[in-house]
Amino acid sequence: MHYNKEKEILLTIISSFFITGFYALYVYYEYVAGNPEIINSMKFWGIAFLVLIPVSIIAQIIIHIIFAIINKILTNEDVPNISDERDKLIDLKAIRISHWIFTFGFLLAMASQAFEMPPYIMFITLFIFGFIASMTSGIVKILMYRRGF
Repeated sequence: MHYNKEKEILLTIISSFFITGFYALYVYYEYVAGNPEIINSMKFWGIAFLVLIPVSIIAQIIIHIIFAIINKILTNEDVPNISDERDKLIDLKAIRISHWIFTFGFLLAMASQAFEMPPYIMFITLFIFGFIASMTSGIVKILMYRRGF
């Protein structure tokens, strides 16, 4: 049962990596490469972040649906949708760790503004630490499942 959860978590990590990477490359080549001054625009960063959120959510949903279909075809097993107390405890511990990482990144981002760095430093810091927090959450979950926590 937990093997399927590990597969789902690994799928989430890999898909998050590729979705974020492709989105960052798209934004860079579509907007920044031709107009480097745009990185100082608060409007640009606001739009970039607001578009990233639904794009990530929709892409993750589609990827997980495709995974469930392929998993059903190959293994004839349904993806379990039941979480026991162990699953919930693992999720809570992983969320706690990822929140601490993101909070540290948020503090660094705010410090960049306190030291009068350009606004894009703040946004890039938030973006990087959000990504690291997400990846760390998945990795911690896999490690806890493998350790038999």
